[in-house]
Amino acid sequence: MDQITIDQRHERFLALSAEAAACTLCPAMCERTAVLSELNGSLDARVMFVGEAPGRKGADRTRIPFSGDQSGKNFERFLSSIGLTRAEIFITSAALCNPRKPSGANRRPGASEISNCSDFLHRTIALVNPQVVVTLGGVALDALKLLHCHEFTLKNDGGRIRRWNGRLLVPLYHPSPQVLITSRDERAQLNDYQVVALAMRQLERLAGGDPSRRQG
Repeated sequence: MDQITIDQRHERFLALSAEAAACTLCPAMCERTAVLSELNGSLDARVMFVGEAPGRKGADRTRIPFSGDQSGKNFERFLSSIGLTRAEIFITSAALCNPRKPSGANRRPGASEISNCSDFLHRTIALVNPQVVVTLGGVALDALKLLHCHEFTLKNDGGRIRRWNGRLLVPLYHPSPQVLITSRDERAQLNDYQVVALAMRQLERLAGGDPSRRQG
């Protein structure tokens, strides 16, 4: 991405957020608003987390990704375990609006919904320009394929440092209560977050100890 000033980046992000808020590409989502604003985190973040979609009781209500529900509480705990705060990161999702079943319960976003949001994800990554991208769950990991092809899977690459599109990628499991019970328990997820910390340390060594140096 071309070098732009802080003010220019902020202006472009506000325009992107407004565009996402006005989007009507997904008929099932038109009654809900995209969760993309300054509440998502710092535009100077070195680490970007990408989730699946806003939860009905979580981000769709609070407007803050991974907050207000149990998945958010788990995420906060895992993040704190490596000394990171929300002020230091940026969080977005493969689908920016909350997908629901007719009953009102959360559902996984469909392929077309993820495809419709892929340009927003692409432009958000370009604006924030994180050195490390951390996906939370298989949906988020697969969503990256629409931006830059990869063959990573949670089964083979979960909790490992990979290279993707000129950045370090750490695929992690989703912090939902169901995933903690069925797929990746608390201890394993805490260990996975240590890999995120390791990726950050690797970047600092590559930058000669200067954590502010950015990698395109």
